[in-house]
Amino acid sequence: MGFVGAFERAGRLIGTIRLVPMGLGLTLTDSLLDQLGPQAPSHPGTRWEVGRLVLDEAHRSDVDALRRCLSLSLDYACSLTQVDNLYASCTHVLGRLYRRFAFSSFAADVPLAGTDKRYTLIHGHAQHVLAALSSRPVTSH
Repeated sequence: MGFVGAFERAGRLIGTIRLVPMGLGLTLTDSLLDQLGPQAPSHPGTRWEVGRLVLDEAHRSDVDALRRCLSLSLDYACSLTQVDNLYASCTHVLGRLYRRFAFSSFAADVPLAGTDKRYTLIHGHAQHVLAALSSRPVTSH
């Protein structure tokens, strides 16, 4: 089961997001991790790709809107299923932005086979990301 969400502000659609379980070969991040081979990180627990987080142009520079949309999505997903680790493939600049939310880059300039596209891969422990998004302390489980 994956999640697709849309965000509305003042009755107007401002963005979308998709969370997909990894390890099934369905995500871009799965493909890029396969290319890393033994250098790919291994984290215990469930793995989810956060992707297709797109905000309307008027809200793209609004870090609080990004924080709120990501927080709502992750909180919802965690209320329905086990979410331990979050991964994403993004540009280098976006990888730096997501550091604000407890993600860290673990591979840069990873090529997508058959294209000239290159990605930065990021990871965050879901509970740390949620805490960073809401400024609440991390709880152990």
